[in-house]
Amino acid sequence: MSSEAATQHKILPLRTYLIVAGCLIALTGITVEVSFINLGGWNAVAAVFIAAIKASLVALFFMHLKYDKKINAMIFMTAILFFALFLSLTFFDVLSRGDIYTEVENPIRKNSAMYDSLKVDTTAVEHGEPAPDEGHGH
Repeated sequence: MSSEAATQHKILPLRTYLIVAGCLIALTGITVEVSFINLGGWNAVAAVFIAAIKASLVALFFMHLKYDKKINAMIFMTAILFFALFLSLTFFDVLSRGDIYTEVENPIRKNSAMYDSLKVDTTAVEHGEPAPDEGHGH
């Protein structure tokens, strides 16, 4: 068998490319729509899995992995699946830290003295004078 026959590429019809491109656009729209729904930690998980599906479509059709040796497609799909799974588990860990550590859940005190300094008389600051201390929180 010649090396030319071994490296033949399957030429897909334009219709296939347009269908895959349409699916990619639709999945992008779904990603945007899901982002407006409050699912908590599941928003990030949904976005990651939709992105994994889009990456798989690109690899399978535009990179012709579907028509290559099946083991290559299986390895790629498994890698994408596990990457999406591990990334999703990481998102859940990060998003649930506020349940354990109250500092992470609400890190800023709303009545902190630093907010009082934001209400500085700008005329005094412009002339190089120190801001008046109103005694809030000190």
